[in-house]
Amino acid sequence: MERWVLLRKGADFEAIGKKYQISPRLACLIRNRDVIGEEAVDRYLNGTISDLYDGMLMKDMDKAIDILKEKILEDKKIRVIGDYDIDGVNATYILLEGLERLGADVDSDIPDRISDGYGLNRHLVERAYEAGVDTLITCDNGIAAADEIAYGKEMGMTVIVTDHHEVPFDEHDGEKRYRIPPADAVIDPKQPDCLYPFKGLCGAAVAYKLMEALWESMGKDSADLDDLIENVAIATIGDVMDLEDENRIFVKEGLQMLRRTKNPGLKALIECTGIDKNSLNSYHIGFVLGPCINASGRLDTAKRALELLRAGTQKEADILAGDLKSLNDSRKDMTEEAVKQAEEQVETTTISKDKVLVVYLPDCHESLAGIVAGRIRENYYKPVFVLTDAEEGVKGSGRSIDGYYMYEELNKCKELLTKFGGHRLAAGLSLPKENVGKFREMLNKKCTLTEEEMKEKVTIDMEMPFGCVTEGLVKELELLEPFGKGNTKPVFAARDVTLLGARILGKNRNVLKLQVQDVNGCRIEAMLFHHADDFLGKLEEQYGKTEVEALLKGRGRQIRISMTYYPDINEYMGKKTPQIVVTHYR
Repeated sequence: MERWVLLRKGADFEAIGKKYQISPRLACLIRNRDVIGEEAVDRYLNGTISDLYDGMLMKDMDKAIDILKEKILEDKKIRVIGDYDIDGVNATYILLEGLERLGADVDSDIPDRISDGYGLNRHLVERAYEAGVDTLITCDNGIAAADEIAYGKEMGMTVIVTDHHEVPFDEHDGEKRYRIPPADAVIDPKQPDCLYPFKGLCGAAVAYKLMEALWESMGKDSADLDDLIENVAIATIGDVMDLEDENRIFVKEGLQMLRRTKNPGLKALIECTGIDKNSLNSYHIGFVLGPCINASGRLDTAKRALELLRAGTQKEADILAGDLKSLNDSRKDMTEEAVKQAEEQVETTTISKDKVLVVYLPDCHESLAGIVAGRIRENYYKPVFVLTDAEEGVKGSGRSIDGYYMYEELNKCKELLTKFGGHRLAAGLSLPKENVGKFREMLNKKCTLTEEEMKEKVTIDMEMPFGCVTEGLVKELELLEPFGKGNTKPVFAARDVTLLGARILGKNRNVLKLQVQDVNGCRIEAMLFHHADDFLGKLEEQYGKTEVEALLKGRGRQIRISMTYYPDINEYMGKKTPQIVVTHYR
């Protein structure tokens, strides 16, 4: 059962509306996103690249710049070591481009998900040493690689870490002692003594900050790096960062640039996935382009996605984009199969009673564990770990719910794990096979989630009658974009809605087009895009088969529901009509 919560946050919406020439309703929606005070509202509505913070505020930024200036001038060999996901690939691209354009002797290496695992390892360090590399720069990894960095230092290499993950810590008498790796410079805004005002950047954004600051300090115009903001935007959405503060600016600006990108690889990927580039938005990155970029690191090598971003000709780019798209198509089929197996395990075994689901799928491709965990979390609204057999022991990924801080919870079980890392809502781990049962037991024993926290929360911005759904409102809501985690689409609600008619649509017959009427007698068309059978089944349970049949013939009168929805415009044969998209109902 969901918890529906109506937000009631106060402010002078009339005054805010007047000042920024928006409706009081929009002012209220902005306040609901915890944007408070004139400066913050102005930044939210009008923030541009010039409002980004100064990268020099990051701890060790000055050290990293001094090192890199010297290495470039001395023509020393620099190697960027990234990661195999969308954030790591884009961060690698940003560092390579930024350094190359300064004339540095630079190349890159990206770990193989299966043979190398996440982040820096001894094998990658040795490979760099054998290639005569003088300086290693990590991106989107490195903060938890203290031993590997010490090994690189022993071999005489200079090491710079750029990362955005949580800093590892040990707890002594309730006090956290952070373990900073022994690199020559460590740039990670999550370090407790880093004064950078925004902690929520992705790895690619941290890499971009380093390049911007380096360019400025070498007397170059950092505006020449603006094209790399496209990559920051892709990584920010793809790595599911909160779209607030600086991230909102990166994504807003980056999306505008992407619509007219000159990067042959991105152009080819947009074309081959059939996206209309003029209406490209955060959804397309999260659910169309992003999965294609990630698919190479999952089923092949992430170096292929990097090759796409660095493709020199349109022909090369078209071939690589086609490869990534077909890799992603096979990834989708494999995912469906694994999700089915995971659901079966949850439904037919005792783990269904656990608060934290640990699903062991020995044969699942290890790169799909995170996607499967995410899908299972959606279905059961519980924290989920999906574990699978790896070359050594067992590997897995976790996806969490709001009340459960995944990295901290793994830290409580660390004696059972070989390696782990991550964030509040997602984590990766490896462990010996014999510890799988103990891991499940310990996680659940230490879990403090309450019944209330285990109910999915539907946050409602405001109740609103259907008569308010106009083309003007839909247009104004675009000012709140880009939408995503931390800046979700507004949720409106209506109670006691009468269902007058329903039609089943879609090739899988899973879409419903409804005729609905609110308590004021205002009628509107409503679309329900998921689980049409579930919806009709629930109506039948409550109102009987006859009433549902009448509804499908357009003669409904008895059925009433409460719903949450998002306003939309239906365009057909040049005619625009307001409609709503139903998101939840009860």
